[in-house]
Amino acid sequence: MYKKSLHSSISAKIRNNFFAGLIICAPAAITIWFTLSLIQWFDSFIVPYIPNRYNPGYYVDFPVPGFGLLIVIIGVNIVGFLGRNLLGRFFFFMGEAILSNTPIVRHLYKGTQQIIRTILKENSNSFKHACLVEYPSSGFWSLCFLTTDVKGELQEKFLDRGNPDMVTVFIPPTPLPTAGMLVFVPREKVIMLDMTAEDSAKMLISGGLLIPEHVKYSKESKSDSATYSQEDESTAEKK
Repeated sequence: MYKKSLHSSISAKIRNNFFAGLIICAPAAITIWFTLSLIQWFDSFIVPYIPNRYNPGYYVDFPVPGFGLLIVIIGVNIVGFLGRNLLGRFFFFMGEAILSNTPIVRHLYKGTQQIIRTILKENSNSFKHACLVEYPSSGFWSLCFLTTDVKGELQEKFLDRGNPDMVTVFIPPTPLPTAGMLVFVPREKVIMLDMTAEDSAKMLISGGLLIPEHVKYSKESKSDSATYSQEDESTAEKK
């Protein structure tokens, strides 16, 4: 009996140590893997088009990792610098006019441009507010992110069916929240959470093992979070 309990205790300690080490090592390993994959992806597209005399890998016997990514960062900064000047703006608007009036290409360009501006716009609150919705069925709740108010045709359709105040929520999967479900729910059915989007992401990636401490915010800041989208989006549209 004593040997059995001792064996169980040792097994439990080994198991606990393994999971503790996994929690410590897995995020670092995933981060390193993602970073190296991103660097290799940029290098595979950029480096082959760089002349040999400007390519440091030509002078050594091994490829220089990250050189393609460095070229992209420098190039984007140069484009941004030119775009903020008068002459650069002229050429930018010329190029934009050509792309916006080219068949087929204009739809892809405008769609991509709108997505990038929505993600990177100043004071954007997209995916910054964690919440709960009753999904996929009654009594089951999903952790998600409040994205925006329902507008346009969808708003009209919901109004016709007696649902005047609908919001859009994004429900990411576990453990890799890179894809997910887009769900339209009534605002009163959304439970806003005090936890930050970062803490919510940690909870999703860990499968619920990492539950953040409850930090309460003032009622005013919480109400502002629940009604942010109308004010912020109207401001962005004016800009």
